[in-house]
Amino acid sequence: MNEVKKIMVPVDFSGNSQKILQSAVMLAGKFQARLSVVFVVQSFDDYSGFFVPHIPISQFEEEMLQAAQRKMTAFVAENLTAAVPYDAKVLQGDVANEILRYAEEAKIDLIVMGTHGYKGLEKVLFGSVAEKVVKMASCPVLTINPYR
Repeated sequence: MNEVKKIMVPVDFSGNSQKILQSAVMLAGKFQARLSVVFVVQSFDDYSGFFVPHIPISQFEEEMLQAAQRKMTAFVAENLTAAVPYDAKVLQGDVANEILRYAEEAKIDLIVMGTHGYKGLEKVLFGSVAEKVVKMASCPVLTINPYR
């Protein structure tokens, strides 16, 4: 494994994300690395045929992006200190694809992410972002089960 100077942490703002972030903070401290905290707003392009919202999808997505940015600001303020250099990004699109794209674009050295532990039908219905990232990432991926 190459030198770790940039660590990406995908989050969903849950309590589990806080646990994963603290693990990433510990690693960043040991490696003297910069953290990139990333949240992806799921794009509704693939779902537009399933329902008819009361507002245009583009307006809804813009409101989701603004709300996610506010949530990200609060999340990093609550969970990070100036001791670890970081940047926070809100992206939009397919969650796994955006994580992979950003990791490549930002030249991330390590991705630290949680697993939700879906099995059986849940996994078929919801897929596994972590599984796709592990299989397709151009850098090492450390997955953490936040329930342990």
